[in-house]
Amino acid sequence: MQIQDLFFILAGNLVLLLAALGLLWLVSVRLKDASIIDIFWGPACAFGPVLTFLKGAGEAPRAPLLTGLVALWAIRLAVHLGARNLGHGEDFRYRRMREKAGSDAAFARWSLIWVFGLQGVIAWFVSLPAQVGQIGGGDLGALAYIGAGIYAIGFSFEAIGDFQLARFKAAPANMGKLMTKGLWSWTRHPNYFGDACIWAGIALIALESPFGWIGAASPFVMAHFLVDISGKALLERSMSAKYPDYEEYKRRTSGFVPMPPKR
Repeated sequence: MQIQDLFFILAGNLVLLLAALGLLWLVSVRLKDASIIDIFWGPACAFGPVLTFLKGAGEAPRAPLLTGLVALWAIRLAVHLGARNLGHGEDFRYRRMREKAGSDAAFARWSLIWVFGLQGVIAWFVSLPAQVGQIGGGDLGALAYIGAGIYAIGFSFEAIGDFQLARFKAAPANMGKLMTKGLWSWTRHPNYFGDACIWAGIALIALESPFGWIGAASPFVMAHFLVDISGKALLERSMSAKYPDYEEYKRRTSGFVPMPPKR
C-alpha cells in the first residue's frame, strides 16, 4: 500500500467519525446533556480501527489483534460509564460550560465544535496506532508480545480500579469518604495509569507495521491529556476541595505510576 492510499483511508475514517459524532450532538441538544459524549469516548476511539478492519485494508494477524484490543477496551469503558452516568443528568463540567455560554442555543453551537468535534479529532488521533498498525503483513514479533503484555497490565489496572471504586461508592457507610484502598492505595489514578498503558501497548504492537511510526506520538499525547489536561489535573482540583483529607492522601500515594504507599 502506498502512503497516499493510507491517507485516504485515515481521512475517510475521520470524516465518518465526525459525521457520527454530529448525530450524537443532535441527540445531546435534544436531551440538553452534552456529557453523553463521555460514554461514547471509547467507541469513538474504536471507530477508526474498526472501519479500517472492515475495509479489508489490514492484514492478519496484526489487524484483528489491534482491532480486537481497542474494541474490548472501548466496550468495557462505554458500559462502565453508561452504568455510572446515565440517569444522573448532565455532568457538572458541562453544566458550567452551558452556564458560561449564556443559553442552551449558544452552548449547542459551541459544543458542536469544541466538545463533539474536538473530541472526535482527538479520538481519531489517539487511535492512529490501531489504524495504521493494521497495514502491512508479517508475523507478530517481540514488540507485539511486549505491547500486548503492557496492554494487559493497563486493562487490568483500569478495570479493577473502576470496579473497586464503584463498589466502594455503592456502600452507604462510605458516603462522603475518600477511596484509599486496593489499587487506589498504590496510585491516586489507577484507571488513568491503565489507560496510558493500554495505548502505549497498542502503539508498540503497531510499530511492527511499515506505517506504525505515524502513530508513535499518540500514546504520549494521550498520557499528556490524562496527566495534565482533562484527567488527573482537572480531577485533583475538585478532589482537594471536596475531601479535607485529600492532601494527606496525596502525600502518601503516588500521583500516577503505582508505587508502595508511604507511611
